[in-house]
Amino acid sequence: MPPIRVTVWSENAHENPEVRAIYPEGIAACIAHGLTPESGFSTRTATLDDPEHGLSEEQLAATDVLIWWGHRHHHEVADAVVERVQRHVWDGMGLLALHSAHFSKIFTRLMGTRCSLSWRAVGERERLWIVDPAHPITTGLPPFFELPHEEMYGEPFAIPEPGQLLLLSWFQGGEVFRSGCTWSRGSGKVFYFRPGHETNPTYHNPHVKRVIANAARWLARPNGRAAIPSGNIPVDKAPEKIEKT
Repeated sequence: MPPIRVTVWSENAHENPEVRAIYPEGIAACIAHGLTPESGFSTRTATLDDPEHGLSEEQLAATDVLIWWGHRHHHEVADAVVERVQRHVWDGMGLLALHSAHFSKIFTRLMGTRCSLSWRAVGERERLWIVDPAHPITTGLPPFFELPHEEMYGEPFAIPEPGQLLLLSWFQGGEVFRSGCTWSRGSGKVFYFRPGHETNPTYHNPHVKRVIANAARWLARPNGRAAIPSGNIPVDKAPEKIEKT
């Protein structure tokens, strides 16, 4: 079986010394390191500063799953690239949106809503409950796991009704949040996974790594990419002319 081709995208622009101390090679590289050839993945990274943000037509055509991490520079992503990514999702490319990517242009466009929420960045404890343990994305996880320090995201989360709700977060301040949600868009699938504030070592956590790897497998089409049929060719032979009565 050929490897699942994953592109891990991040802004990279904001990764200051505090972030570099946690992710010396950058957030995208840390995520990519968790998707090894031995586990069935072929990965590459791309950033905001790359030509066409590292998301050219050719690069997207060679991507089965796109993982997106963004925070402070959503507005700098070119609309033409967003439209290109959207088309590839419709044609079967999976999209995994992480943490602040809820406000990315591509996620809000695919959702069709504001995707707003409440937030508080004080590094409090987060407990993530697995609410659908039978789903492939939650395979191998305990009933819950905790992150000792994370940014709080709270409801209401202005998203369309998820196809599936897989993880629910509780925060030390009392809030809850839908932290693992799926949708279908055209021939592609979308998964939003909440944790990942850049000044916390979240992407080193083994449970977080498992969710991301499971999600990448689930998002990839089992038989490869396939465009949605278009046009007006009939399934059965159409009459040359329909007489109106």
